[in-house]
Amino acid sequence: MKTILLCCAAGMSTSMLVQRMQSEAEKRQLDVAIKAVPALELEACIHEADVILLGPQIRYELARFTALAEPAGKPISLINMLDYGALRGDKVLDHALSLLE
Repeated sequence: MKTILLCCAAGMSTSMLVQRMQSEAEKRQLDVAIKAVPALELEACIHEADVILLGPQIRYELARFTALAEPAGKPISLINMLDYGALRGDKVLDHALSLLE
């Protein structure tokens, strides 16, 4: 099972996106776990993730979190702002999966 970790300012704004992504993963019969965490908890949770996606509202943290993720072999990327805002779980799931390839 692969774990996709979504990170945002407080961990709450991504909860609806997580639900949409999980629904899409179930439709595709994918064995993935998708979890949202606040930015303050990412360092403690980074070991759980196979891939990390950051919400657009914390794009300023990308360099710092990349410095934590890369040595651990964890791909990290920003979530597309339009996909995030429109809650396009399928598109965000596709992006996460592409980072695992």
